[in-house]
Amino acid sequence: MAKTAGSAALLALPIDERSPTPLFRQVYEALRRATLTGRLAAGVRLPATRALAAELGVSRNTILNAYEQLLAEGYLVGRVGSGTYVAPDLPDDLLEARARPAELRPRRHGRLLSRRGARLAATLHPLPTRDGVQRAFRPGVAALDEFPREEWMRLVRKRGRQLPWKLLDYGESAGYWPLREAIAAHVRAARAVRCEADQIIIVSGTQQAIDLCARLLLDPGEAAWIEDPGHLGTRYALAGAGIRVIPVAVDDEGIDVADGIRRCKCARLCCVTPSHQYPLGSTLSLPRRLALLEWARKADAHIIEDDYDSEFRYTGRPLASLQGQDRDGRVIYVGTFSKALFPSLRLGYLIVQPELVSAFATARALADGHSALLTQAVLADFISEGHFARHIRRMRSVYAERQEALLRAAKRELSGFVDVAPSATGIHLIGWLARDALDRQVSASAARLGVEAPPLSAYRVRASRRGGLVLGYGGVNPRQIRDGVRTLATLAR
Repeated sequence: MAKTAGSAALLALPIDERSPTPLFRQVYEALRRATLTGRLAAGVRLPATRALAAELGVSRNTILNAYEQLLAEGYLVGRVGSGTYVAPDLPDDLLEARARPAELRPRRHGRLLSRRGARLAATLHPLPTRDGVQRAFRPGVAALDEFPREEWMRLVRKRGRQLPWKLLDYGESAGYWPLREAIAAHVRAARAVRCEADQIIIVSGTQQAIDLCARLLLDPGEAAWIEDPGHLGTRYALAGAGIRVIPVAVDDEGIDVADGIRRCKCARLCCVTPSHQYPLGSTLSLPRRLALLEWARKADAHIIEDDYDSEFRYTGRPLASLQGQDRDGRVIYVGTFSKALFPSLRLGYLIVQPELVSAFATARALADGHSALLTQAVLADFISEGHFARHIRRMRSVYAERQEALLRAAKRELSGFVDVAPSATGIHLIGWLARDALDRQVSASAARLGVEAPPLSAYRVRASRRGGLVLGYGGVNPRQIRDGVRTLATLAR
């Protein structure tokens, strides 16, 4: 015979008529807690709704509603002609593993990683701080406080209200077609890139773009030129793929093609930032561009053009892309929205030769399928409705003001310690230190004071006689810039 819950146990249910929580919800929560704690054991029969209502001094409908909710969720079971019982198996139990996990012993033998996995694990990449605080002078960060969030959210809401089933399904690995069309139209007009929409592969950012190129275009052990100093992510992506990295000198005219030929004439790839070299800020001159394209043709090599922040040019007309000057199909163009919009968007793109589209789309599919379709659709709307172009125009003024604030403050506070020169493009400047200063020591001292100014030597493969600091100004306002400069100035005393 089933045991019936005693009145004493049920009369202890905490019911407060003055609480804003509805009475049926209070009864439901109290009974649920009683079953989970074992005060009401599995198989116990509960009183009839009329009897429990009388005992608690509430309406019968209150008890009925609480019982119905508990029955629907599986805490109670009803038996026709018999009554209501506590379920033998509570729903919470079914969601939790009760078995005691086996004790994990340290693994002492066998191979944990493949050779490629070991290379990746050994690739030291200094991870940026992810605390959500915008600090002077963290490079590579956009003015997130100036992003048109309301306009973006309006497009998100619009897409959400009109969400077609196609945006809920798997998409093309090469990317959402309207976004590819919008990007193609933008880069043709703004960067003089020669392409059609079907040459564009949507990726999660520059890092994935470089990784795909390394795995598709080169075999492990083959050589690739990189700028020295140059972008750390490019160096690590190539090294992690087993590519032999060849550092090539950079000067005021950009990458020194003659130096690259001397070091490794038969390299299969060159990664370059021609419109705004990272981090030195120089522009690849026309003679160097022509020499680089000629080398690639003779060496049967590819060139990756990383055009990461070329939209932000403050003097003269925008520079034409290297891809637009290529007549032999050697240049693969890489773009990202991390600097132009915001980094958590995680969207960038590759523009590849028509004969490479299928291979890159397949590799993208194998890597992670495709980027989120809804996000791609919102970005396509943002570009096609003109918001992207308006945002870029506005940010040129914002960044020009911030660069000027950095230059004025540095001239006033850092004279003789850090020499900061202007740049026509981008969202960072180089602060050159006095000849006898060690940039890693200065950078570490600045970090202890809350200022992020990475040492220029960290971006180099080969040592240089003069150090410097990479001073990003995009993510900080003029007041923060002035405060950061004053903090740096204390290190000179």
